Amino acid sequence: MEIRAPKFPESISEGELTKWYHDVGDFVERDELLADVETEKTTIEIVAQANGVISNLHKQEGDLVESEEVLCEIDESATAPQSTSTTETPINSTDEPAEITASPAARKLATEHDLNIALVNGTGRSGMVTKDDVSKALDAMRQVSKPTVDEASENLASERMAELDASGVDGTNTRVERRLPMTRLRATIARRLVEVQQTSAMLTTFNEANMDPIMRMRRQYQEEFVKRHNGTRLGFMSFFVRAAVEALKRFPAVNASIDGEDVVYHGYYDIGVAVSTERGLVVPVVRDADALGLHQIEDQIVEFGQKARDNKLAIDDMTGGTFTISNGGVFGSLLSTPILNPPQTAILGMHAIQDRPVVEDGEIVVRPMMYLALSYDHRLIDGQEAVRFLVTIKGMIEDPARILLEL
Repeated sequence: MEIRAPKFPESISEGELTKWYHDVGDFVERDELLADVETEKTTIEIVAQANGVISNLHKQEGDLVESEEVLCEIDESATAPQSTSTTETPINSTDEPAEITASPAARKLATEHDLNIALVNGTGRSGMVTKDDVSKALDAMRQVSKPTVDEASENLASERMAELDASGVDGTNTRVERRLPMTRLRATIARRLVEVQQTSAMLTTFNEANMDPIMRMRRQYQEEFVKRHNGTRLGFMSFFVRAAVEALKRFPAVNASIDGEDVVYHGYYDIGVAVSTERGLVVPVVRDADALGLHQIEDQIVEFGQKARDNKLAIDDMTGGTFTISNGGVFGSLLSTPILNPPQTAILGMHAIQDRPVVEDGEIVVRPMMYLALSYDHRLIDGQEAVRFLVTIKGMIEDPARILLEL
């Protein structure tokens, strides 16, 4: 059986095979993890589609992978290796030695890391310990007892840098540098940001919103909201998503995209929500946001955030989108210029909430204020249209009832 890479969407041309979990000769079971393929948007897990022995690897770690390209072959006629038993006794155990079944790959990995395989819980057929079980056990041990390889590298680099004097030269007259290849995601982000600057007429307009009405609403209804919606908390992003949807209905050009010399007006509202991860920025999409309640939007955002941190976002989660919202305020940004997410023609930037003096009815009062930024493609969206769009969002945030009443 040939194991192939998945069919990539049009927006992804290729990926990189970053890791093999098995070698030639290893027996694998159906749905067992074989490899990771990293694309410009996410990492795809390749799994076995049948039981058998890996007979050939067509790609090595670091090779480029095209859509539906053959990665390896599995010999389905090969049978699982005979179970072997061991008399290893778990530490501090007074019971009789238990019979342990484990795959050869699992035993090899456990031996390499001096791990007592009797301490590993098997999740394979009939309780067999698989290579993945051993890997998980090793990961758990590292988290408890010592830093990861990446952390060790960072610690080593920090120690090395600490040895340098003010001139940047250590006692051996050497200067420290670290050269690491860009990940495919980071390289794609870099390329797309440059392309946006070169191919669009991007401008940014700014405004600010008084967040006090929404903050008071959250304080008043948070407890009831959590109980009513099974633990879902009421955040700020769901208000901005709904406000953006209502503003997009009034200004269709902001929800459109440019395709060559054509303008594509979208009759739906798929809102991308930028999520920052250790690997870089990703933008999962809340689809048909106009048909979702606040709790449903919050649930999707929380789910996307968790999947992004675990590197489990699917390509479909990040494909499409008609408008994007980015919240730099969670990192303390007071004001910034968000960059377009092509082929979209606009992006809304949220920022940190800060108490500032403002004038209301001729008096100076202190209010929790947020700067808002709307970057837009001037090729399609005029300045007055962008300003009115942002003012519409400001009005809905400062009077949340307008969102529910669609005013």
